[in-house]
Amino acid sequence: MFKVISYIFYTIVAIIALLLIIPLFPLPGNYQIFTVLSGSMEPEIHTGSVVIVKPVDNYEIDDVITFGKTKKTPTTHRIHDIQVSVGNPIYKTKGDANNAPDSTEITKDEVIGKVLLSVPYAGFVISTAKKPWGFALIIIIPALIIISDEIKKIWLEIKKMKGKKEEEKDS
Repeated sequence: MFKVISYIFYTIVAIIALLLIIPLFPLPGNYQIFTVLSGSMEPEIHTGSVVIVKPVDNYEIDDVITFGKTKKTPTTHRIHDIQVSVGNPIYKTKGDANNAPDSTEITKDEVIGKVLLSVPYAGFVISTAKKPWGFALIIIIPALIIISDEIKKIWLEIKKMKGKKEEEKDS
């Protein structure tokens, strides 16, 4: 049972590590990973979800996009309407949980990409791992598991060796 739990934990840690490392490298196709910080896209995309975004040539109504290249925190909303101004599309967006469309119009230059995949609640784990105490937990807990497993193996080996020595004395 302990081994199964430790394997599951190691797998989760590996996935978190990948999600922390992948955005640091330029990926083919300009894939990017973002954490959703609000509930404006509930119930389709939950607060704390991780979204994988890729730029595409054309965006259509009902596509979920991430935009805000110039903003510190990009926004992920659904395209509610598309208008064309001087040959360039202007997108009106709306969060699924919002009552009204967003007041700002989004140009194609501001769009980071279309949401391809959403992983619910993974963002909470990643944001925790980015904090010093969260990163320490990711290092300390697996280390403690490995150390305790090794101590257990050493203890069992010592008991086995003592048993053999006692058998040799008796014979």
